[in-house]
Amino acid sequence: MSDYTKSTNFATKDNLSSGNPLKIVKGTEIDTEFNNIATAVATKADLASPTFTGTPTLPTGTIAVTQSSGSNTTTIATTAFVQAAIALLYPVGSIYTNATVSTNPATLLGFGTWTAFGAGRVMVGFDSSNALFDTAEETGGSADAIVVSHTHTAVVTDPGHVHAVFSAGQLSPRGGNEQPLGPSTSSGYNTASATTGVTVANNPTGSSGTNANYQPYITVYMWKRTA
Repeated sequence: MSDYTKSTNFATKDNLSSGNPLKIVKGTEIDTEFNNIATAVATKADLASPTFTGTPTLPTGTIAVTQSSGSNTTTIATTAFVQAAIALLYPVGSIYTNATVSTNPATLLGFGTWTAFGAGRVMVGFDSSNALFDTAEETGGSADAIVVSHTHTAVVTDPGHVHAVFSAGQLSPRGGNEQPLGPSTSSGYNTASATTGVTVANNPTGSSGTNANYQPYITVYMWKRTA
């Protein structure tokens, strides 16, 4: 942008005496002035819908018309426009999270009423087909794992069986001699009966594991916008 600077001081010519050649206004002087004016005008911004170049600076306290919050143009944004645009990102009912800062979002963002939300709980998506998750802000679950009272049943299918033991001097199927363990039978070998037993320890009492029902988690600050 160029400012107009006058090249010829025409007023001084009035004080010159008659006949002084400098008193004459020359066409070249007039032409130079008009050219300077034309250049300055051409490089100035219009009052209506101006197009700025370089790095424009607005005066302190400048008040402009705030555009609509849904505008997607290159119009200049005011602080009111910026605040309204941020507020659109967090309508009433929105959840704001922060991993390290516990400051109320009303202070951080500059708008809205916020309350701490979901202390000690994780969030789960709405599911209309599941009665546990079909209502907004429905709560459930337990931090403690409870093992309910229960019983165990053991089934043993061995009614008992008999082992054959050969007498002294009697050839065993393995080709060796076996020592007698009981009365000899008419067939020349002894018998001994045995029954297999299974011992089952059954404790029907349930157990409680405090804080044993948590999924992997990470703690953050959560806030809900209420107004």
